[in-house]
Amino acid sequence: MAGTNRILIIVTNVGEYEKVGFRTGLWLGEMTHFWDVAEQAGYRMDIASPLGGFIPIDPESLAHDVLKMGETDKRYMDRAFMDQLKNTRKVAEVDAANYDAIYMTGGHGVCFDFNKSTDLAKLTAEFYESGKIVSAVCHGPAGLLEVKLSTGDYLIAGKQVTGFSWNEEIKAGREAAVPYNLEEQLQKRGAKYGKAWMAFASHIVEDGRLITGQNPASAEGVGKAVVKQLRKAK
Repeated sequence: MAGTNRILIIVTNVGEYEKVGFRTGLWLGEMTHFWDVAEQAGYRMDIASPLGGFIPIDPESLAHDVLKMGETDKRYMDRAFMDQLKNTRKVAEVDAANYDAIYMTGGHGVCFDFNKSTDLAKLTAEFYESGKIVSAVCHGPAGLLEVKLSTGDYLIAGKQVTGFSWNEEIKAGREAAVPYNLEEQLQKRGAKYGKAWMAFASHIVEDGRLITGQNPASAEGVGKAVVKQLRKAK
């Protein structure tokens, strides 16, 4: 795998649940904690979204005491960094050849647009079939649900994965607001789903070049796993 020292980060365009009035969007820490690890390792990141343009941030993720994930977020709350969320690139405009890995962030917004984006499914398949790393965290694996390889098989079929569990969804009080049970949908596509014994505890699953994290607390771990694989590949 020829290295480009660039990683593509995918974020949601959706800022509101469809059935209820709660606001949602990108869970900021799931981007910044991954970004922090990758940047310190010498990688540069670009941000893209299904529709391009403005990215809403889940207001709960801005509460700095949530899951004790505030300090890294604060370091990135400067104008230059946050302005990158004002006008993101469209997934359809991205060339996988320019990146070493793809990383799908979470936040409940992704449940409404990641799995519906045929462009994202196509791009993800291109990453994987060209020998590159595909990674996702929390609800981000929603972007893996409709990814099919050139064989016609789902990318996640038969593979070990994780993602936000239904138990965590209930504990978060969003079970009636989400459009589907992510844990269940991953399994329906043949994935071997696994989760941490304790809800909201960091949990990382690696199956070859497919790397997934269960929840917001797993973003840093996904970043470390991606960087480790990239360095090994070189």
